[in-house]
Amino acid sequence: MGTPANPDALVETEWLAAHLDDANIRVLESSEDVTLYDKGHIPGALAINWHTELNDQVVRDYLNAEQFAALLEAKGISNDTTVILYGDKNNWWAAYTFWVFKLFDHKDVRILDGGRQKWEAEGRPYSTEIPPHPKGSYQAAPRDDSRIRAFRDQVHEHQDNGLPLVDVRSAAEFSGEKLHMPEYPQEGALRGGHIPGAKNIPWASAVSEDGTFKSTEELKELYESKGFTADKDIITYCRIGERSSHTWFVLTQLLGYPQVRNYDGSWTEWGNLVNSPIEK
Repeated sequence: MGTPANPDALVETEWLAAHLDDANIRVLESSEDVTLYDKGHIPGALAINWHTELNDQVVRDYLNAEQFAALLEAKGISNDTTVILYGDKNNWWAAYTFWVFKLFDHKDVRILDGGRQKWEAEGRPYSTEIPPHPKGSYQAAPRDDSRIRAFRDQVHEHQDNGLPLVDVRSAAEFSGEKLHMPEYPQEGALRGGHIPGAKNIPWASAVSEDGTFKSTEELKELYESKGFTADKDIITYCRIGERSSHTWFVLTQLLGYPQVRNYDGSWTEWGNLVNSPIEK
């Protein structure tokens, strides 16, 4: 696929299969379908639930540093642990988990290219055992929302100034025909459409049929053809921030764009905001 800007952001299935027994590696499954883990997972992997474990259960926000440290210690992760993430459906929730890890600046976190789809296609083994791990020792940095996360007021300013916004939802969502992907319940927002000035590049456009990321050359052409270049200050969004974190990963880790933030409030927030403009 060419050399990613951050070559340590991805690992291949062959590499992971050869390193499953490494003591300093923890493999975490982050899938939309949280029942998949119990049915069978990569040997040695633990599950991480995007909804119940990464998000605060009272405030519409993420864990704080103390909570994040406790979570990682319970998963057997220390500050110097290499964390490998994978999941279903082109790794969208794995990318979301990667993004949350980077809010706390975990140094060595990677995504298994192709995720469950590629692992299964190659006939590699699954396990139903929940592996024991010694408790980790983790000191979390304060969560830094300034570098890679955007809030609604910043999106308003971005939109007012004509700066680039990439809407990574489906074409039907972008047009306002749907409030969610076509095969899902149509819920979460009062209005359909998109943020004025945003351009639509569906998140899965960055992925090949086998679930792996497209080549860096193909990715560069995909985004540059719509005006998303490395010199721009870019905000990504979707419906709740998970698909847009996948595009954030592509732009920052694979293409090396230095100024990309993910608006995790996304359309669930914007589509319900009073006095916020939309286009259809």
